[in-house]
Amino acid sequence: MTHKSCYIRLGTAAEPMPLAMIEKLFASRTRNSIGKMRSHRQDLTFEQLRIYYDARGKSLNSQFMRSLDLITEDGEYNYAGYLLSDENNISIKVAKYSGLDRVDLIENNEYGYCSLVKATKSVLDKIELENRTTTRITSKERIDRRLWEPVALREAIINSIIHNLFTIEVPPKFEIFADRIEITSAGTLPESLSERDFFAGISIPRNRELMRVFRDLELVEQLGSGVPRIVKSYGKKCFYFMDNFTRISLPVSEAGTPQDTPQDTPRLPHK
Repeated sequence: MTHKSCYIRLGTAAEPMPLAMIEKLFASRTRNSIGKMRSHRQDLTFEQLRIYYDARGKSLNSQFMRSLDLITEDGEYNYAGYLLSDENNISIKVAKYSGLDRVDLIENNEYGYCSLVKATKSVLDKIELENRTTTRITSKERIDRRLWEPVALREAIINSIIHNLFTIEVPPKFEIFADRIEITSAGTLPESLSERDFFAGISIPRNRELMRVFRDLELVEQLGSGVPRIVKSYGKKCFYFMDNFTRISLPVSEAGTPQDTPQDTPRLPHK
């Protein structure tokens, strides 16, 4: 795995392969799937996952690890199993700032170290609390509106988690500002997926093992529907594709201004 042992053919010559190229090719072969990565922990338990399946009337049998592709070909737990197990080292952060930048942090929460399903539900619940209803009184009517369109917001949250590039062991993060919410996930578009295909609703699941479980638990409805729903409410401009990350920025609705009157939605104390 060094330039002394790996070569690339250039015309009739064979030149030493740069280390960056070696690592990229090796990653695409062995670390391109959380199903192929061996979990560094093999003492995994799945009681939380069993509870969620039981709640949907879908009991897990003794072979669920294999049927859900949570083990490698060698019969060891893979990284998908690690993410869905009762205990892991993955934590999803939800931060809240008082202004428009990252200077004044007023709340910082972490949801994780547990099954990714449980962490996802906790993030959904937390941001649902933040998505309060505001009211604007005009000369003609009273306008009630949520800060963010609920369906688009939910799709953005789940998409960022289920398509996150967990192979580099970086979870998505959620940041709430006075005028927007930003959702940043690791990884950008797959090489075989163009932006045009992406916005057209073509889906290439990055983590098919997670997609299978999330579909079983009805956290996702059907492949390819999430992005069109987000675009319908916020347009393509809310997506930012960086070299190694993808960010969704959803602005607060026009009714959600400082002079508006919040409805009776519980507010969490600052931490």
